[in-house]
Amino acid sequence: MPLPADGGVNTPGTGFAAVTGIERTGDGTLYFLYSAGDEHLTGLWKLRPGGKPERVAALPTASFLNGLARDDRTGNFYITDSTQGRVWQVGPHGGTAELWAAGEDLAPVHFFGANGVKVHNGAVWVSNIDRGTILRIPLTDKGTAGPHQVKASGLDSVDDFAFTGRGDQLLAALNIPNKVVLITPGKTDRIVLDESDGLQNTTSVAVDGDTVYVASGALTTGGDANLLTAHLGHRG
Repeated sequence: MPLPADGGVNTPGTGFAAVTGIERTGDGTLYFLYSAGDEHLTGLWKLRPGGKPERVAALPTASFLNGLARDDRTGNFYITDSTQGRVWQVGPHGGTAELWAAGEDLAPVHFFGANGVKVHNGAVWVSNIDRGTILRIPLTDKGTAGPHQVKASGLDSVDDFAFTGRGDQLLAALNIPNKVVLITPGKTDRIVLDESDGLQNTTSVAVDGDTVYVASGALTTGGDANLLTAHLGHRG
């Protein structure tokens, strides 16, 4: 990716330009986020197979864009803005980014706020890393944001998360504690992976059938950034 003239030192929150979030459509096109503190670079980008990256939607330079989710029904993209505590919406073909959701429950406390994002069961779900929460924001009939609902809390530095395919059950990555937690509605949260499994600053989780992929960034441990695979058991 092209770097801004300052090399990325003015990127909000990190001080370096960063590619985050990724979605792949059926034709193999990759959509991803780029934060660089530069009005010509920060935004939603796409990369067609065999092509070159191109920006399809500009976003504010004051934003650190973190999570990206696509609504398969409408094609709309939802983007978390960790520094400004917002969720942006971009149409299927790019264009103008619209503010979709904001509020104290999405805002940062010390560092980052809104982080991971998924579209699931008629709602946009968002984690807040500083507040240790996962929110459910209903999609109204008009596509606007409904009332925010806290669905999980007490999750130390919760980063990304993924649904298991069993209702609203999900796996959440806890960054600083180096853990993955299984959250099942009505049951006690359960740690299913931790540092002993090789996790180092757990940043992202994806589920494909019964296979779980967990990315560790090792951003503060100074250790081994890695991608771990695990099997999703059938115990709730």
